Amino acid sequence: MDMRWSLDELYSSFDSPEFTADMDKADKLIEGFSAWAKENLESRENAGEKIEHYISSDIELTNVLTRLMTFSHLSSSVDARNEAALKAIDKLQKKFNELTEPSVRFQKWLASLDDLDGTIESSPLLKKHSYYLKRLVETARYLLSEELEAVIAKMTSSGSKAWTRLQNTLVSTLLVDMEEGGQHKQLPLPVVRNMAYDGSADLRKRAYEAELKAYEKIEQASAACLNGIKGEVITVAELRGYSSPLDETLVKSRLDQEALNAMLDAMKESLPDFRRYYRKKAELLGYKNGLPFYDLFAPLGKADMKFTYEEARDYIVASFRSFSDKLADFAYNAFEKRWIDAEPRDGKRGGAFCSNIHPIGESRILANFNGSFSNVTTLAHELGHGYHGSCLMDESILNSRYPMPIAETASIFCETIVMDAALKEADPEQALGLLETSVSDAGQVIVDIYSRFLFESRVFELRRDHALSVNELKDLMIEAQKEAYGDGLDPDHLHPYMWINKSHYYSASLSFYNFPYAFGLLFAKGVYAEYLKRGRDFVPEYDRLLRSTGKNDIADVAAMVGIDIHSIDFWRSSLDLVRRDIDRFIELAGR
Repeated sequence: MDMRWSLDELYSSFDSPEFTADMDKADKLIEGFSAWAKENLESRENAGEKIEHYISSDIELTNVLTRLMTFSHLSSSVDARNEAALKAIDKLQKKFNELTEPSVRFQKWLASLDDLDGTIESSPLLKKHSYYLKRLVETARYLLSEELEAVIAKMTSSGSKAWTRLQNTLVSTLLVDMEEGGQHKQLPLPVVRNMAYDGSADLRKRAYEAELKAYEKIEQASAACLNGIKGEVITVAELRGYSSPLDETLVKSRLDQEALNAMLDAMKESLPDFRRYYRKKAELLGYKNGLPFYDLFAPLGKADMKFTYEEARDYIVASFRSFSDKLADFAYNAFEKRWIDAEPRDGKRGGAFCSNIHPIGESRILANFNGSFSNVTTLAHELGHGYHGSCLMDESILNSRYPMPIAETASIFCETIVMDAALKEADPEQALGLLETSVSDAGQVIVDIYSRFLFESRVFELRRDHALSVNELKDLMIEAQKEAYGDGLDPDHLHPYMWINKSHYYSASLSFYNFPYAFGLLFAKGVYAEYLKRGRDFVPEYDRLLRSTGKNDIADVAAMVGIDIHSIDFWRSSLDLVRRDIDRFIELAGR
């Protein structure tokens, strides 16, 4: 099977007639969009017609720009040295910047209307976009003048977005020096990081040490990137009237502080249980001072299964079919139509992500597959994102954007399906390994995410005063890991460079992209519990929930399946499911 994706469904190349034509089309649409806004948003007359025109124009523009930018970003994600892709991204960002002024003008004009509800009710198109329009009104209070917003948009191109591109290039092109079979090799970072799942204790440790050594090559540049991005976020958030970058994230996430606090408090309560798991794993591996970071993902039992790419496809599709044919068929289609780039290679970014491409009704998934069961669950996770996108393809593109915390629901739901399928077939020794993998993954989403939240919070606090040095950043990361992992990890073998490795820290538009993963895990477990109670009858409700995520607040989406995200008891009940797995793991490990 081909392990590289096809982007031909977008464009065949950057110099293709189709790509060139769409770039020209975008220019003309933006020019017309800007001229229309200047001419028509001085008065409130014919408000309904004007809003309809804006919505129609916005949809057309968003579709064209999404195709162009997605092709460019996907191309650069698998080849950080792709000059044509980088050049296109820069050009496109300037086009997006040109939309700032007319968009802000419209949003402020919309917020000034006296009877928006009545205007919306008078038009089928506006009723379809009611939530979108009302969100524009709600968030208008955080807007600066059109001129200032336009200046900020232009400045970010040479500010935070430039820092983001630099960091991506640094990490994607970083080669790690390793000794293998008596020979010196330079290996891509994703390949070395995948060695953390290897069955050889010696290789895991050497890979960890080589990884940390490699980061020294880019630590100063990465610190400059992080300081530049966080400094800009602080400045712009204050200008717009947010109380903090976290406040801005919550507003954009359609989430409130009460719900976040309830979840964080429940997570903190659960940390001692995870520490029991880490200590037990350390004991099984022969350690007395807690688990060294390089053995966090050490395989146990017989779950050190190896899969070919084709076997991974078959396993995922069969597991998904136990839930629904629609989900299984989606996954099979993604593999067969080359929507997935799974081959690790030089120049390709690490980790995994899914890009849902609404204009063509497809998705593209990036992964770095090495055959481990963990890689299989990663593919299932990203396919869940893709399925979420497929459920929204019949919606307007303006109603297909969902906030960060709810974004992880379908992905973690799909991970859970695959893990449950594996556990049903497992004997006690296999179950030990599978449970360990499941709890380990949950630990990343609860314990490690908690450490990342602590780290980012403290970075923002200190960045208000000064630019942080490499040593400060390393110390903050170690402190956060100690606070989260406690005596579960060996304090002499932590990961001081995790702030370089995690790309989420380097996005000015996605501050605190850590707690959404915890939200997704715990919310998905609550949704999965509903499925276990109701069986196949729940499948249509699940699809309806996913379709609703683009046009509802998170609390309203959760209420559709009877979940109250403001109640700490809900978060505790989801964490109880993880606690049971920890108890069962420790019981099996003691046999």
